[in-house]
Amino acid sequence: MTGTSVETGGRSVVPERFDLAGAAGRTIRGEVRAAPRAAGSVVLVHGFKGFARFAFLPYLADRLAAAGLTTVSYNNSGSGIGDDLETFTDLEAFAENSYTRELRDLQLVLAESKRRRWIGAQCGLFGHSRGGGIALLEAASDPRVRALVTWAAISTVARWSDDEVARWRERGWLDVPNSRTGQVMRIGTGLLDDVIEHQDGRLDIPSAAGTLLCPWLIVHGDADESVPFSEAERLHAASDERAALLRVPGASHTFNVAHGMTVPSPQLSEAVEATVRFFVERLVARA
Repeated sequence: MTGTSVETGGRSVVPERFDLAGAAGRTIRGEVRAAPRAAGSVVLVHGFKGFARFAFLPYLADRLAAAGLTTVSYNNSGSGIGDDLETFTDLEAFAENSYTRELRDLQLVLAESKRRRWIGAQCGLFGHSRGGGIALLEAASDPRVRALVTWAAISTVARWSDDEVARWRERGWLDVPNSRTGQVMRIGTGLLDDVIEHQDGRLDIPSAAGTLLCPWLIVHGDADESVPFSEAERLHAASDERAALLRVPGASHTFNVAHGMTVPSPQLSEAVEATVRFFVERLVARA
């Protein structure tokens, strides 16, 4: 579902590519779907081992554009995805990535989107998995963000046992198998240092959930094999239950679709419909 165009009021929205300088001197590569007469905008943040064209993300971007929302999606500069926007060819970047670098990349994308007038006063953020945590952290401190939707979001940046951390430190890296591509990718210890230094400060996801002021929709599958539904419940509780929580029965971490999907699953359709409706109701200006 890459390189698609979507009809909006009789006109096609074709993704337009952009590149900009990201964290640590690496390149952020992305696409914008500029909806005609857009009444709002949404920036999409992918998850760990994800990218802007992964699985359901182009479909969601198309649906948002069709609803009149200019949509910006991008690959984190440390995603490992190369110039073709779909292949993990920069494994050094992947190994050196960190949460704070991803947060900085999002801030740079927002600034560039504002400069190019892709976003205005009515801006929404969407994030999946780790990207959900990053989007929440930014939304809690950025008054430009007027609505937030997270899918299968992490509730903490500390995600490894003491034994895993000890082995990681001893070896100097953590092996990360990518079952889809067959690659064995590595993460350096810089990510651990990042978590230790910032997990109680700028990377404190539960604290961000408690201070977030804009409307927030939490979407999570109860069959998520990567980020359990209990993390959605933790985020909901941390928000003092001000966030809306949508439990999608039978939904996996990727809402029962894989990369290269052509038809949405029922679980994905439920998540997309709720997400588009949430953003439209909160971002589209009413006459």
